[in-house]
Amino acid sequence: MNIIVDIGNSRAKFYAVEGRRVVGEHIAESATEEWLEEVLQHYPSAERAIVASTRGDADRVAEILQKAIPFVLPFSSGVTAVPISNDYLTPTTLGPDRLAAAVGAWAMYPDSDIMVVDFGTAITIDYVEEGRYKGGNISLGVATRFRALHDYTAKLPECEPTDEVLDYGRTTKEAIEQGVMRGVEQEIRGYVERFLLKNRKKCIIFTGGDAKYFVKRIKNTIFADCEPVVYGLSAILDYNAEKR
Repeated sequence: MNIIVDIGNSRAKFYAVEGRRVVGEHIAESATEEWLEEVLQHYPSAERAIVASTRGDADRVAEILQKAIPFVLPFSSGVTAVPISNDYLTPTTLGPDRLAAAVGAWAMYPDSDIMVVDFGTAITIDYVEEGRYKGGNISLGVATRFRALHDYTAKLPECEPTDEVLDYGRTTKEAIEQGVMRGVEQEIRGYVERFLLKNRKKCIIFTGGDAKYFVKRIKNTIFADCEPVVYGLSAILDYNAEKR
Protein backbone atom coordinates (compact mmCIF):
# COMPACT_ATOMS: atom_id res chain seq x y z
CA MET A 1 0.00 0.00 0.00
CA ASN A 2 1.21 3.48 -0.90
CA ILE A 3 0.12 6.56 1.03
CA ILE A 4 -0.25 9.64 -1.17
CA VAL A 5 -0.63 13.14 0.26
CA ASP A 6 -1.37 15.70 -2.45
CA ILE A 7 -1.70 19.28 -1.19
CA GLY A 8 -3.13 21.61 -3.82
CA ASN A 9 -4.11 25.26 -3.94
CA SER A 10 -7.46 24.74 -2.26
CA ARG A 11 -7.46 21.28 -0.62
CA ALA A 12 -5.28 18.63 0.97
CA LYS A 13 -5.98 15.10 -0.26
CA PHE A 14 -4.88 11.84 1.36
CA TYR A 15 -5.08 8.59 -0.62
CA ALA A 16 -4.29 4.98 0.16
CA VAL A 17 -3.36 3.20 -3.07
CA GLU A 18 -2.90 -0.50 -3.82
CA GLY A 19 -1.61 -1.02 -7.35
CA ARG A 20 -3.90 1.01 -9.59
CA ARG A 21 -6.73 1.03 -7.04
CA VAL A 22 -7.54 3.77 -4.56
CA VAL A 23 -8.71 2.03 -1.39
CA GLY A 24 -9.02 5.11 0.81
CA GLU A 25 -9.58 8.83 0.27
CA HIS A 26 -9.69 11.70 2.77
CA ILE A 27 -9.97 15.42 2.03
CA ALA A 28 -9.43 18.51 4.19
CA GLU A 29 -8.78 22.21 3.72
CA SER A 30 -5.20 21.84 4.96
CA ALA A 31 -2.85 19.06 6.06
CA THR A 32 -2.75 19.74 9.79
CA GLU A 33 -0.88 17.43 12.14
CA GLU A 34 -4.14 16.51 13.90
CA TRP A 35 -5.85 15.57 10.62
CA LEU A 36 -2.91 13.52 9.36
CA GLU A 37 -2.55 11.61 12.62
CA GLU A 38 -6.29 10.86 12.66
CA VAL A 39 -6.30 9.59 9.07
CA LEU A 40 -3.16 7.49 9.56
CA GLN A 41 -4.95 5.48 12.24
CA HIS A 42 -6.93 3.84 9.42
CA TYR A 43 -3.72 2.51 7.82
CA PRO A 44 -1.48 1.15 10.62
CA SER A 45 0.42 -1.19 8.29
CA ALA A 46 1.49 1.51 5.77
CA GLU A 47 5.24 1.42 5.20
CA ARG A 48 5.82 4.14 2.61
CA ALA A 49 4.37 7.47 1.58
CA ILE A 50 4.95 10.41 -0.74
CA VAL A 51 4.04 14.06 -0.18
CA ALA A 52 3.56 16.66 -2.93
CA SER A 53 2.50 20.23 -2.26
CA THR A 54 1.95 23.35 -4.34
CA ARG A 55 2.05 25.32 -1.05
CA GLY A 56 5.69 24.53 -0.26
CA ASP A 57 5.06 22.53 2.91
CA ALA A 58 5.94 19.02 1.70
CA ASP A 59 8.89 18.71 4.12
CA ARG A 60 6.75 19.69 7.12
CA VAL A 61 4.08 17.14 6.24
CA ALA A 62 6.71 14.47 5.56
CA GLU A 63 8.13 14.97 9.05
CA ILE A 64 4.70 14.33 10.54
CA LEU A 65 4.20 11.16 8.48
CA GLN A 66 7.66 9.85 9.44
CA LYS A 67 6.42 9.37 12.99
CA ALA A 68 4.25 6.49 11.75
CA ILE A 69 5.67 5.43 8.35
CA PRO A 70 9.25 4.15 7.82
CA PHE A 71 9.85 5.55 4.31
CA VAL A 72 8.43 8.98 3.42
CA LEU A 73 9.41 10.81 0.25
CA PRO A 74 8.86 14.59 -0.10
CA PHE A 75 8.34 15.09 -3.82
CA SER A 76 10.10 18.05 -5.43
CA SER A 77 10.23 18.65 -9.20
CA GLY A 78 13.78 18.76 -10.47
CA VAL A 79 15.09 17.09 -7.30
CA THR A 80 13.17 13.84 -6.84
CA ALA A 81 13.92 11.11 -9.39
CA VAL A 82 11.01 10.23 -11.72
CA PRO A 83 10.59 7.36 -14.21
CA ILE A 84 10.35 9.60 -17.30
CA SER A 85 12.69 12.15 -18.87
CA ASN A 86 11.98 15.83 -18.23
CA ASP A 87 12.62 18.48 -20.91
CA TYR A 88 11.46 21.41 -18.76
CA LEU A 89 14.13 24.12 -18.77
CA THR A 90 13.46 25.20 -15.18
CA PRO A 91 12.57 21.87 -13.51
CA THR A 92 12.65 23.22 -9.95
CA THR A 93 9.87 25.70 -10.81
CA LEU A 94 7.64 23.03 -12.35
CA GLY A 95 4.55 22.39 -10.22
CA PRO A 96 4.77 18.92 -8.66
CA ASP A 97 1.16 18.25 -9.59
CA ARG A 98 1.94 18.85 -13.27
CA LEU A 99 4.91 16.50 -13.35
CA ALA A 100 3.07 13.87 -11.30
CA ALA A 101 0.10 14.03 -13.69
CA ALA A 102 2.46 13.51 -16.62
CA VAL A 103 4.04 10.49 -14.93
CA GLY A 104 0.61 9.09 -14.07
CA ALA A 105 -0.69 9.50 -17.60
CA TRP A 106 2.43 7.80 -18.96
CA ALA A 107 2.00 4.93 -16.48
CA MET A 108 -1.59 4.48 -17.65
CA TYR A 109 -0.85 4.81 -21.39
CA PRO A 110 2.88 4.06 -21.88
CA ASP A 111 2.64 3.51 -25.64
CA SER A 112 0.88 6.80 -26.43
CA ASP A 113 1.70 10.46 -26.88
CA ILE A 114 -0.38 12.17 -24.23
CA MET A 115 -1.97 15.53 -23.55
CA VAL A 116 -3.23 16.01 -19.99
CA VAL A 117 -5.66 18.85 -19.28
CA ASP A 118 -6.26 19.50 -15.59
CA PHE A 119 -9.29 21.71 -14.91
CA GLY A 120 -8.54 23.07 -11.45
CA THR A 121 -7.92 26.49 -9.91
CA ALA A 122 -5.65 26.89 -12.91
CA ILE A 123 -6.04 24.99 -16.16
CA THR A 124 -2.83 23.19 -17.03
CA ILE A 125 -2.10 21.54 -20.36
CA ASP A 126 0.88 19.18 -20.30
CA TYR A 127 2.43 16.82 -22.83
CA VAL A 128 4.27 13.50 -22.71
CA GLU A 129 5.71 12.31 -26.02
CA GLU A 130 7.82 9.18 -26.45
CA GLY A 131 8.20 8.83 -22.70
CA ARG A 132 9.44 12.40 -22.21
CA TYR A 133 7.72 15.23 -20.40
CA LYS A 134 7.82 18.02 -22.98
CA GLY A 135 6.27 20.89 -21.00
CA GLY A 136 2.94 22.63 -21.26
CA ASN A 137 0.87 25.74 -20.61
CA ILE A 138 -1.04 27.32 -17.72
CA SER A 139 -4.26 29.31 -17.95
CA LEU A 140 -6.95 30.62 -15.59
CA GLY A 141 -9.33 28.00 -14.24
CA VAL A 142 -13.10 28.17 -14.64
CA ALA A 143 -13.89 29.33 -11.09
CA THR A 144 -11.01 31.80 -11.25
CA ARG A 145 -12.48 33.38 -14.40
CA PHE A 146 -15.91 33.72 -12.81
CA ARG A 147 -14.40 35.25 -9.69
CA ALA A 148 -12.27 37.69 -11.68
CA LEU A 149 -15.31 39.01 -13.58
CA HIS A 150 -17.07 39.59 -10.27
CA ASP A 151 -14.09 41.03 -8.37
CA TYR A 152 -12.82 43.38 -11.07
CA THR A 153 -16.13 44.85 -12.21
CA ALA A 154 -18.62 47.01 -10.35
CA LYS A 155 -21.88 45.14 -10.98
CA LEU A 156 -21.33 41.73 -12.55
CA PRO A 157 -22.55 38.86 -10.34
CA GLU A 158 -20.38 35.90 -9.40
CA CYS A 159 -21.52 32.84 -11.34
CA GLU A 160 -20.74 29.13 -11.40
CA PRO A 161 -20.05 26.47 -14.06
CA THR A 162 -23.02 25.15 -15.99
CA ASP A 163 -23.84 22.19 -18.23
CA GLU A 164 -26.27 24.32 -20.24
CA VAL A 165 -25.13 25.18 -23.78
CA LEU A 166 -26.80 28.23 -25.33
CA ASP A 167 -26.10 30.20 -28.50
CA TYR A 168 -26.89 33.45 -26.68
CA GLY A 169 -26.94 34.55 -23.07
CA ARG A 170 -30.36 36.18 -22.55
CA THR A 171 -29.60 37.52 -19.08
CA THR A 172 -26.39 38.90 -17.60
CA LYS A 173 -26.01 35.71 -15.58
CA GLU A 174 -26.41 33.56 -18.69
CA ALA A 175 -24.05 35.80 -20.65
CA ILE A 176 -21.31 35.34 -18.03
CA GLU A 177 -21.90 31.60 -17.71
CA GLN A 178 -21.87 31.00 -21.46
CA GLY A 179 -18.98 33.40 -22.03
CA VAL A 180 -16.71 31.64 -19.54
CA MET A 181 -17.74 28.07 -20.40
CA ARG A 182 -17.58 28.61 -24.16
CA GLY A 183 -14.33 30.53 -23.83
CA VAL A 184 -12.66 27.64 -22.00
CA GLU A 185 -14.20 25.15 -24.43
CA GLN A 186 -12.83 26.96 -27.48
CA GLU A 187 -9.44 27.43 -25.83
CA ILE A 188 -9.06 23.72 -25.07
CA ARG A 189 -10.58 22.67 -28.39
CA GLY A 190 -7.74 24.55 -30.10
CA TYR A 191 -5.15 22.63 -28.11
CA VAL A 192 -6.91 19.33 -28.86
CA GLU A 193 -7.11 19.97 -32.60
CA ARG A 194 -3.43 20.90 -32.82
CA PHE A 195 -2.42 17.84 -30.79
CA LEU A 196 -4.48 15.51 -32.97
CA LEU A 197 -2.86 16.90 -36.12
CA LYS A 198 0.66 16.64 -34.74
CA ASN A 199 0.68 13.23 -33.06
CA ARG A 200 0.02 9.71 -34.33
CA LYS A 201 -0.28 7.78 -31.04
CA LYS A 202 -2.87 10.02 -29.44
CA CYS A 203 -4.29 10.06 -25.94
CA ILE A 204 -6.04 13.09 -24.40
CA ILE A 205 -6.89 13.00 -20.69
CA PHE A 206 -9.20 15.46 -18.94
CA THR A 207 -8.98 15.55 -15.16
CA GLY A 208 -9.68 17.90 -12.25
CA GLY A 209 -12.83 19.24 -10.66
CA ASP A 210 -14.30 20.95 -13.73
CA ALA A 211 -13.32 18.30 -16.30
CA LYS A 212 -16.82 16.82 -16.31
CA TYR A 213 -18.21 19.94 -17.97
CA PHE A 214 -15.84 19.73 -20.93
CA VAL A 215 -15.44 16.03 -21.65
CA LYS A 216 -19.06 16.19 -22.89
CA ARG A 217 -18.33 19.17 -25.13
CA ILE A 218 -15.06 18.04 -26.73
CA LYS A 219 -14.72 14.70 -28.51
CA ASN A 220 -11.75 12.31 -28.55
CA THR A 221 -11.03 12.81 -24.85
CA ILE A 222 -10.83 10.51 -21.83
CA PHE A 223 -12.20 11.55 -18.46
CA ALA A 224 -10.00 10.27 -15.62
CA ASP A 225 -12.17 9.54 -12.57
CA CYS A 226 -9.07 9.09 -10.43
CA GLU A 227 -6.66 11.90 -11.12
CA PRO A 228 -3.46 10.93 -12.96
CA VAL A 229 -1.66 12.89 -10.22
CA VAL A 230 -2.46 10.09 -7.77
CA TYR A 231 -1.17 7.34 -10.07
CA GLY A 232 1.85 9.46 -10.90
CA LEU A 233 2.80 10.05 -7.29
CA SER A 234 2.34 6.36 -6.56
CA ALA A 235 4.58 5.46 -9.52
CA ILE A 236 7.22 7.97 -8.37
CA LEU A 237 7.10 6.52 -4.86
CA ASP A 238 7.53 2.97 -6.23
CA TYR A 239 10.42 4.11 -8.45
CA ASN A 240 12.32 5.73 -5.58
CA ALA A 241 11.58 2.94 -3.11
CA GLU A 242 12.93 0.34 -5.55
CA LYS A 243 16.07 2.45 -6.15
CA ARG A 244 16.63 2.61 -2.41
